[in-house]
Amino acid sequence: MQVQQYLKLSAGVAVLTIALKTAAWWWTGSVSLASDALESGVNLAGALFGLAMVTVARRPPDDDHPFGHHKAEYFSSAFEGALILIAALGIAWAAVERLRAPQPLEQLGLGMALSLVSTAINGALAWKMLQASREHRSIALEADARHLFTDVWTSVGVVAGLIGVMLTGWTWLDPLLAILVALNILREAVHLMWKSTGGLMDMALEPEDQQAIAAVLARFESPELRFDHVATRVAGQQRHVDFHLHVPARWTLGEAAQLRGEIEQALMRALPGLRASIQLLPVNVETRFAEQAAREEAAGTDPASVAIDIPPKEGQA
Repeated sequence: MQVQQYLKLSAGVAVLTIALKTAAWWWTGSVSLASDALESGVNLAGALFGLAMVTVARRPPDDDHPFGHHKAEYFSSAFEGALILIAALGIAWAAVERLRAPQPLEQLGLGMALSLVSTAINGALAWKMLQASREHRSIALEADARHLFTDVWTSVGVVAGLIGVMLTGWTWLDPLLAILVALNILREAVHLMWKSTGGLMDMALEPEDQQAIAAVLARFESPELRFDHVATRVAGQQRHVDFHLHVPARWTLGEAAQLRGEIEQALMRALPGLRASIQLLPVNVETRFAEQAAREEAAGTDPASVAIDIPPKEGQA
């Protein structure tokens, strides 16, 4: 299944779980079950927005976005995090009101049964979506899967608390549990929003991906060939690496280009889908630049502010 199909399935499941949990809240009057139903509503909104952003991310490059629209998925993660934050505040407010005015709970057995059915459905879908998010490298899918897992643990905690209410008769356990639920989903909201911010700021690839790149470059490196300025970044589902390839100055452009093509193919075999940008330079050319910058710095001149003198063309003053 593709990312869009998973998100459509997630939206459909969210509608089903909203119905089950709302019925559970209606029959029991439990504020913790109401908070659980509200979080499922957030699941639905997040899945729909994620579907929209994934659709945007799949658009081809255009004049205004020559590098594509891949980062649109990060907006999905941030949006879902914001929704979870709002839901957490709403749950906490309702729980505090119920603490001030406790109410008896009814038909807890039926309510808990409906909650557990929806929990089993969400758990199975979340597990599958998280696996798919790693396969497709989709942060929108990962955000939705992690939110579903939060919903699962929330529901488990709610049911455990309601069992405690049944055994002890302490109705204040219900709103107290709702507050704990709010704190838990608040933590997930912060995690999602932080991760989406990191993606928009061009975070580096995972350490294992960087190691795979380094292993490929090490196979090609020799006394005559070297690599430097290796930089990686993630943009939605795409992975990028940029670096300088230094070759002997006596090589022809054709020879250097052939080697660059071989390196690109080796990198793509190690990390399928990787986009490599390789700049060709003569050996030691940057060493001379570095030495010049060091001399200018020692002389008290800022290298970044040094103007480059371009000789006038013949016939110009």
